[in-house]
Amino acid sequence: MSVSAHVYDILIIGAGPVGLACGIEAARKNLDYLIIEKGCLTNSIFHFPAEMQFFSTPELLEIGGVPFVILREKPSRQDCLNYYRRVAEAFNLRVRLFETVEQVRPDDGGFEVKTSKATCTARNVVLATGFYDHPNLLGIAGEHLAKVSHYYTAAHPFFKRKVAIIGGKNSAVEAALDLYRHGAEVTIIHRGADFGKSVKYWILPDIQNRVKDGAIKTRFNTRVTRITEEAIYVTNGSATEERLDNDFIFAMTGYHADYEFLRSAGIEIDSEYQKARYNPETFETNVPSLYIAGVAGAGKGANMLFIEHGREHAKKIVSHIANKNTRSF
Repeated sequence: MSVSAHVYDILIIGAGPVGLACGIEAARKNLDYLIIEKGCLTNSIFHFPAEMQFFSTPELLEIGGVPFVILREKPSRQDCLNYYRRVAEAFNLRVRLFETVEQVRPDDGGFEVKTSKATCTARNVVLATGFYDHPNLLGIAGEHLAKVSHYYTAAHPFFKRKVAIIGGKNSAVEAALDLYRHGAEVTIIHRGADFGKSVKYWILPDIQNRVKDGAIKTRFNTRVTRITEEAIYVTNGSATEERLDNDFIFAMTGYHADYEFLRSAGIEIDSEYQKARYNPETFETNVPSLYIAGVAGAGKGANMLFIEHGREHAKKIVSHIANKNTRSF
């Protein structure tokens, strides 16, 4: 493993839209920066469902002032992948892909950042790591069977299969509709009394009508108690379990930041809301010169943050770092 003697002004962890926005702002401020990403460019978006359509309009997904031009009102996953590649190329962003950051350690007024390929040093570190890599687990027997996934990709493999969707928000509803239209036998299991209030307004009537005509089955006020290879067991509050025949399960139960990694870097995490401790004006955490951007530090409020918020985080973070650099001369 190589150890670099070079000291970066900013080392950015994560090459999603927010990490890329941080890189753009750093370049504009003539700061020496590097972006490190454990997967491909915009790795989380790449792993979104293949036919996903974003809720946001294109202009809200723009970074760096580069126009996001498409013919339709709402961009698709592929539209976004194409756009962010173009942005990375337009700014010639310095990104190292498929390199995992394993440790961030304060060291002599800066940071030593150990990755799967090298050790880097930087005066400031920005964590733009998102939360999509860490699903909220159910904590029940059978959850780790191969038939269970916390990520929905495409419907075709589930033709003529009995598929259970756990959850009642956007991701669950969209997966259920897609599976139904591709010939799966779909049952939605949700602990709430109805679909989540955040379900996209143009999708809600569709799912409600599919439920009304019996095309998609629902079990509201119901939770899953255990999973086996042949079935899923549920209860609606009674002491008796109900057995549902099942082939595959998509547990669309949400995601969370890598709290273990954040704590290992010295960041304090609120025990009630799981929110990182940081200055809301500068996004500097309780660890001096260590910043957190986007949903990574939002805890349970992450569903209220979007790309358009994260790009503003980038501007505030890099401006704060640039001002520190100016004062140091």
